[in-house]
Amino acid sequence: MVPVPRGCGTTDRTARTSSDGDQVSMTSTAQQNSAYGELNVESGEIGKFDALAARFWDEHGPFRPLHQLHAQRMRFIGEHCRCAGARVLDVGCGGGLVCESLAHAGATVTGIDLAEGMIAVARMHAAAHGLDIDYRVASAEAVLASAPGSYDIVTCMEMLEHVPEPRAMLATLAGLVRPGGSIFVSTLNRNLKSFLVAICGAEYLLAMVPRGTHEYERFIRPSELARWARAAGLSGRALAGITLDPLRGARLCTDPSVNYLAVFERPA
Repeated sequence: MVPVPRGCGTTDRTARTSSDGDQVSMTSTAQQNSAYGELNVESGEIGKFDALAARFWDEHGPFRPLHQLHAQRMRFIGEHCRCAGARVLDVGCGGGLVCESLAHAGATVTGIDLAEGMIAVARMHAAAHGLDIDYRVASAEAVLASAPGSYDIVTCMEMLEHVPEPRAMLATLAGLVRPGGSIFVSTLNRNLKSFLVAICGAEYLLAMVPRGTHEYERFIRPSELARWARAAGLSGRALAGITLDPLRGARLCTDPSVNYLAVFERPA
């Protein structure tokens, strides 16, 4: 485990170690989540992003890195599945960046998020651009209860590192996709390099995102993600790193040491 100094991307959250030695974050703030019942969410995380919702589509604002990485994320999706005609669910859709690109690609898209401000922004932006996207203030668990196995593609971008139990969330995603369908995930690796780049660099030195956006303890190693996927009955299809160079822009690569994307399949 990489030691992390206090006050730079850390909180008073505790951490537990799994039976195979991987660090897995564990929340100590369950009392803050009464409004969300037993959902896999922390109210502080919802509030953090809700407060920034009005600036979601500002390409030079607090979500600038998402806009910069977005074309390469969509390239990865396009390389591994056919979106045209597919029924897609975007979990943790925020203001609708992924949803809109999927709709432009010909998919029938549903976007869900528990941040009401984000959903309001997503709806307004889609309406302004003539896009028919079904946005809902809803949890993945609620959609699973009402429509299990209903989607050809499920996407979950930059969300797993913001929930208390990412392993349980991945299992929920597995239940949402049909047999033979695909699940796309993007998240952050947990190591010294990712700490220096994503937190010290992006948050504290370059101010690319607001301080406190990420918590190092929540970052997820690819080995952890792969193990959780197998436990959920999924098979891994591809893994790619994604880099963001101030001069050359974003690009896909074979190095998943900081940002990375993965695609899993639910066996038919």
